[in-house]
Amino acid sequence: MTYPVQANGSSRAVPPSEASFFWRKLSEHRTALWRLASVGLFFLIWEIAGRIPISFAFPTFLETLNAFVTMTLDGSFVAAYAETLQPLVIGIAVSAVIGIALGIVMGLSRFAEWLVAPVFIVLQAAPMAALIPLITFVYGIGLVSKTLAVIMLALPVIVLNGYKAVRNANPSLVAMCYSFQGNLWQRITKIIIPDASPVIFAGLRLGLAAGFIGVILAELLITPTGIGDLITYHRSVANYAEMYAAVVSIILVSTLTLAALEAFELRVLRPEKKRS
Repeated sequence: MTYPVQANGSSRAVPPSEASFFWRKLSEHRTALWRLASVGLFFLIWEIAGRIPISFAFPTFLETLNAFVTMTLDGSFVAAYAETLQPLVIGIAVSAVIGIALGIVMGLSRFAEWLVAPVFIVLQAAPMAALIPLITFVYGIGLVSKTLAVIMLALPVIVLNGYKAVRNANPSLVAMCYSFQGNLWQRITKIIIPDASPVIFAGLRLGLAAGFIGVILAELLITPTGIGDLITYHRSVANYAEMYAAVVSIILVSTLTLAALEAFELRVLRPEKKRS
């Protein structure tokens, strides 16, 4: 905003001061600054707790950061995630295809809901860490058992979210399709699925988060491979900074993946929310 000022009988526009411009920009990015401040405070507390120390097995933040950079540069993380991502990608792909299809069928059919929903509700509530050894007993310690561990954690989340999304589709839109004499296929493909797609996609993100938990549990409980092998090995030889760096890498990879999925959802499925 500019303000006209009389000077020697003529008016001129005075630009806003640099200080007001700075504070306006600061207020626009206030949320991001608060997030950065909270992360910085967490790292500071971590560094202080490591220097006290609260435990001989608790490294400082700077030691963990140094180990993280070293393991990134020497290729340890690349080799580990090449193994870890294989069962994760296969399991999530299978869970997404089966889960979305089952969720849509359950949302459209009361009989399918009565028949299938209790199974996935029980699976979602079951302690997966106790069931993974049973998978190992049946399928061994290979790729199949790890993929099944991912599916057992991701599939119930995707199915139940898809089912609730379809079941709670906007009834006004469905009634409008009826009034225009739309058939069943048109109601499903043009009304119900587009209306339910944001919640279905949210279920995919939650399923992916559960899949990360499943693959790490599988690598820790079935056989130490991939990133689970890094955690197990460095714990056994008391390289605690490297062990914490491996754990931090899991958090970073899962967070960045979920953030990318959320950005894709906002850009493709919910552009109106991005504009708002």
